[in-house]
Amino acid sequence: MSAIILDGSMVHYEALGRGRPIIFLHGWVGSWRYWINAMQIASTSFRAYALDLFGFGDSQHDPLRYSLDRQSDLLKRFLEEMGIGKVALVGHNLGALVGFSYLKQWPQSVDRMMAINCPLDYSSVNTRMRTAAIPDLMDWLSTRTPEAISALSDASKVDLQAVSASMAGLQANSGMFSGIRDLGVPCLFVNGPNDPAIIMPSQDKIESFPNHMHQVTLENTGHFPMIDNPTQFNRLLTDFLALDSGASPRELQLKEEWKRRVR
Repeated sequence: MSAIILDGSMVHYEALGRGRPIIFLHGWVGSWRYWINAMQIASTSFRAYALDLFGFGDSQHDPLRYSLDRQSDLLKRFLEEMGIGKVALVGHNLGALVGFSYLKQWPQSVDRMMAINCPLDYSSVNTRMRTAAIPDLMDWLSTRTPEAISALSDASKVDLQAVSASMAGLQANSGMFSGIRDLGVPCLFVNGPNDPAIIMPSQDKIESFPNHMHQVTLENTGHFPMIDNPTQFNRLLTDFLALDSGASPRELQLKEEWKRRVR
């Protein structure tokens, strides 16, 4: 286990590989652990890091640090302490919101971003996701296969105050995405169509994305595409990371494999 002290609080992280940096940020249910497979794939060309946000996994549980702004400060301080410059971000719902909060403040530090099952507004989050206890969410959201149970084994460590604080931040910050649209940082939105917790963006909203934003639907996946179909997810991740810096993720449409999945 690796850990770093940031402003007096412990932050747990794991790292694999060598090369350009990529940061994996987990969602509301689980921890860094469900990124292991994706990290192993990315680490062949990248230095892959996965963090536990405050209130999750083995990082500090401190309600004063649970807002989206404080979680994005965690990311900023981590990058500074580790001497990491421009970075690729991969975030899953909460992790994507933290990534967007960071991107909005320090866009020059982000090369590209993948946002997985990320709600574009508070109304896109199912009421059950906002209010249920973690064991109920586990039964609802995961396939309960041995692989899923292992990947989500840290879910019991989640502080529900961290979930509710970030939900409140999403509800209060309705203009988060309007500001991000104008920054020009390539962003790929990935959705599992069988996710009961997060409503996919409407077709009208997808068609209104600027050229540097794109959306892909990974068929036969739900709330955890990286667990439900790791081969498919990792192929998309690899293709996205292989794009030239600054290239639009819409170039992924040139690959027949992803043409069939674009909505």
